[in-house]
Amino acid sequence: MAVCARLCGAGQSRRCRRRQRHSQPHQDSDSDMDMDEEEEAERVVAGVLASGASAGPPHPQSLLDLPPELLVEIFSSLPGAALPNLALVCKKFRQILNTETIWRRRCTEEFGMRDDLRKMEILGMSSRDLYVKRVNPQVKSGRFMKLLPDYEHMDYRDVYTHLLHPYRNILGLWQPDIGPYGGLLNVVVDGLFIIGWMYLPPHDPRVEDPMRRRPLFRIHMWEKNKAMVECMYGHKGPHKGDIQTVKKDEFSTKCNQTDHHRMPGGRQEEFRTWLEDEWGRTLEDIFHEHMQELILMKFIYTSQYDNCLTYRRIYLPPCLPSDLLQPGLFKGTYGSHGLEIIMLSFHGSKAKVTKLTGDPNVPAGQLTLEIDLNRPVRLPDLEHQRSMEELSRLVLGVHEEAQRGLQAQDAPSEAAEVAEGSDSAPPAGAEDVEPGAAACSAASEAQPFVLPLGVMARNEVYPRTCKMCFYGTGLIAGHGFTSPERTPGLFVLFDDDRFGFIWLELKSFSLYSRLTDQLSHAQAPSIEHFEAMLRNMQSWTS
Repeated sequence: MAVCARLCGAGQSRRCRRRQRHSQPHQDSDSDMDMDEEEEAERVVAGVLASGASAGPPHPQSLLDLPPELLVEIFSSLPGAALPNLALVCKKFRQILNTETIWRRRCTEEFGMRDDLRKMEILGMSSRDLYVKRVNPQVKSGRFMKLLPDYEHMDYRDVYTHLLHPYRNILGLWQPDIGPYGGLLNVVVDGLFIIGWMYLPPHDPRVEDPMRRRPLFRIHMWEKNKAMVECMYGHKGPHKGDIQTVKKDEFSTKCNQTDHHRMPGGRQEEFRTWLEDEWGRTLEDIFHEHMQELILMKFIYTSQYDNCLTYRRIYLPPCLPSDLLQPGLFKGTYGSHGLEIIMLSFHGSKAKVTKLTGDPNVPAGQLTLEIDLNRPVRLPDLEHQRSMEELSRLVLGVHEEAQRGLQAQDAPSEAAEVAEGSDSAPPAGAEDVEPGAAACSAASEAQPFVLPLGVMARNEVYPRTCKMCFYGTGLIAGHGFTSPERTPGLFVLFDDDRFGFIWLELKSFSLYSRLTDQLSHAQAPSIEHFEAMLRNMQSWTS
């Protein structure tokens, strides 16, 4: 409001307001943000005013001299949070701010809302059709069906003011606090809804299949000026829920009708339904006794969190031109634990793979893989690749060199003596190189690849050519994350969307495939924010 008052010739100047703010040193950060928002709004208004002055009377002295259509354009460019204060300036502004064009543009630009409320009304789309389309397009049963209020008289201002803006801080990616299992939640604006989608990996071992999604909660307009939160968990349709913002970058959901989560057949029916959804099979189809124990343990543990969950914000990794491949989210095979979701990020000469979902051995949030991009490994011919002994010799040779490098960092004087007295050459490809340069030099040099005999792979269908390989370490631990240790292995880059890791000690192979879903509101504000998030994730489950 102060911005518009100044431009209209009534009100304090920015310098006066600046002086007033400095005279109140204990003013909270929200006031500082409001001031910055006002200054940004002033720059936008001044820019549009200068570019569009020719559309109104000659030499306009204030915004009031401009025609309504130009004011609509100006106000549409302002942040939506500033518009209610703008309506308090004068009657003319208040009338102009009733224009749907302004609020529709704010809904679209700030939240990516694409659906046209008026078009829905003209087409006669029923509330039932709208719900089925937005929440579960492929639903075959009626368990998710529930009629919604009529949107005929809804307008964009109501949607922005009572739905999008109040819940803007929960949009983006989140990790639920479900002990060692973690998870991935994506909160998005989808039509007239805000929906929290839980992302689930494909059924084991089909790592290259698309991700599965399950709605956990939704928020929508129930009345003209009221939004409603509903829990989507269970098998009896949407029911009352609640959302609370615990603190910055953290919120919690609560179900107010947990009886909707129960099934007529009791826990046995709930387990069978969960197993079919989680693994795509029945318990009788799983012959491995250890895997049966792991599955039953996960069901018992996760079912304790069906009424209340806490979520912590996570960011997608930043992308730099020097990265070996585009960082992001992948799904990978982890033996008897099934498929898990991981995050690949680059940190100088290191690549890190962090778990977003985990298991009782290595929980979510832990650094499952660490790759040294300065230590490439050149594979032998196909005949020698089939030998586990040959692969172990190559990787362990680089591992010993890496260990000597770590010791040299701890004892510089000893490192100098070793360097002077050593007559042996380092392993092939182990010399220091820039990771970006190494990637460029080998980008077009595809080579045949085959797993060594005796290495277990959940999925026998894996790429038979690779671009390059690097030495790395993988994190293994006992049940309950006991006795964790990093063991050497081989990182294999197949293409821009797939990579693998051979665990030497476990004699197993993990295949990773990129998650291709579009994820909005997930970029980190800065590299520092992302690094801090990674450190916090490890502390959550350490």
